[in-house]
Amino acid sequence: MVFSDLLFVFAFLPVNIIFYFLSKNLKVKNIVLIVFSLLFYAWGEPLWISILIFSTLVDYVHALAIEKSDDPKKRKLLLINSIVINLILLGVFKYAGFFVSNINYIFKLSLAVPKISLPIGISFYTFQTISYTADVYCGRVKAQKSFAKFLMYVSLYPQLIAGPIVRYVDIEKEIENRDISIVNISEGINRFIIGLAKKVVIANTAASLVATFLDSDLATIGVLDAWFGIFMYTIQIYFDFSGYSDMAIGLGRIFGFHYCENFNYPYISKSATEFWRRWHISLGSFFRDYVYIPLGGNRKRQLLNIFIVWFLTGFWHGASWNFIIWGLYFGAIIYFEKKVIFSFAEKIPNIIKWVFTIIIIMVGWGIFYYTDLNKLGLFLKALVGLNNNLLCSDTLSIIVMNNIIFIVIAVIASTPLVSKLFNKINTNQNLDYLRIVVNVCLIFCVIAMLVGEGYNPFLYYRF
Repeated sequence: MVFSDLLFVFAFLPVNIIFYFLSKNLKVKNIVLIVFSLLFYAWGEPLWISILIFSTLVDYVHALAIEKSDDPKKRKLLLINSIVINLILLGVFKYAGFFVSNINYIFKLSLAVPKISLPIGISFYTFQTISYTADVYCGRVKAQKSFAKFLMYVSLYPQLIAGPIVRYVDIEKEIENRDISIVNISEGINRFIIGLAKKVVIANTAASLVATFLDSDLATIGVLDAWFGIFMYTIQIYFDFSGYSDMAIGLGRIFGFHYCENFNYPYISKSATEFWRRWHISLGSFFRDYVYIPLGGNRKRQLLNIFIVWFLTGFWHGASWNFIIWGLYFGAIIYFEKKVIFSFAEKIPNIIKWVFTIIIIMVGWGIFYYTDLNKLGLFLKALVGLNNNLLCSDTLSIIVMNNIIFIVIAVIASTPLVSKLFNKINTNQNLDYLRIVVNVCLIFCVIAMLVGEGYNPFLYYRF
C-alpha cells in the first residue's frame, strides 16, 4: 500500500458511502455496492472482472439447477461440475506455472512455463462460490434467484481481495433485508480504522525489521538474529492479515453486513490445534466443513484425512513447495497432538505449553516465508546454529533497543488486553470522546507513515 493507494481509498470510500445512503431503496443500495465493488476490483486489473463474473455466473446457474432437480444423480453431477469448473479456473491462474515447472524438472523437459498474472482474491471468492453451491446441494440455503444479488455477495469489495471467506449462509438474510443504523456505521468505522492502523503502524514497521534479518546472508546470520527476524515476521503477518480482516468486517458493518470474525488472538494458544481454531477461522472452518467431515473426519481414515486437509491448506496459500511443506508440518503436529500430547496435556503447565506452541508457530512461519527451499534450509540451520558459531550480530542489540517500545506495544496488542480496553471505551457513553480522539490520532499516524513509503501491500493479496 502506497500513498496513492491511500488517496484512492479515502476518495473511494466516502463517495461509495454517500451514494449508498442517498437511497432508502435496498435494491438501489445493492446496485451501488455492485458498481463500486467492480470499480474497486478494476483498480488492480480490469480484465479480472470478467473472470469474477464468469465464476459467479457458473455457480448461480448450477445452484438454480441443483435446487430445481429431483434427480440425486443429476444434482451430484451438477455440484461436481460446478466445483470442477471453479477449480480449473483457480488451477490455471494460480498453479499452471507450478505444475509445468515441476513436470519439466521431473521428466527433464523444456516446456514453456506459462506466466499468467494471478487475479487478486481468486482463492477467496472461489471458495465462497464453492461453499454456496455445496450448501444449496445439502439444503442449507435456498438458491438465490436474483443474479444481481448473488453477484453482490461474491463481489462485495470489503472482503473480496483477502477475505475473510464469507459464506452465503452467514449473510443470506442481510442480502434481502439488513439493518443500516448509526450504531453499525459507528462500529464499522471504528473497526476499519483499527484494522488500517494494524497494517500500517505495526505490520509495516515489523516488515522493515523482517527484511533486515530474514533477507540477509543466511549462511552467516547469527542464531538470535534468525530468531528475532522470524519473531518480527510472526508479528508482521498477524497484524497484516488480521488488520485486513478488521477493515473488511468494519466496512461490511457500515453497509449492514455482519461478517464472521477471522482471528481470535491466535498467539495466546497453548497448542497448534488451538492456534488453528483462532487463526484464519474462515479458512479452517471451510476445510473442516467441506473437506475433512465429508472425507470421514475423525470417524475413519483420520490420519489420511488430516494430511489431505493440511496438504490442501498449504497448497491453497501458494504455488510453491514451501507452502505444501508448511501445511504438512502443521498436519503432522496436529495429528501428534491428538494421538499423544492431549492424553497427558493437563499435567503440563500452561506456560510450557504456550512457549512450545509459540516456537512451533514461529518455525512454521519460517517455512512459510521462504519460497526458495535452499534459503529455507539455510534459515532452519541458522535457528539451531548449524551455519556458524555466531550467537548474534553486533547490530542486533542496537536494533532491539531502538525498537523496544514498538516491540512491547506489538506484543501487548496481539493479546486480548487492548481489545478489553477498547471494549470498555466503546460501551461507556461517557468515553465516546476518547474513542474519537484515538481514531483521529490513528488516522494521522497512518497518513504520516504512508507518505513517501515504498510499495507494501497486504501479504494475503498474493493468495
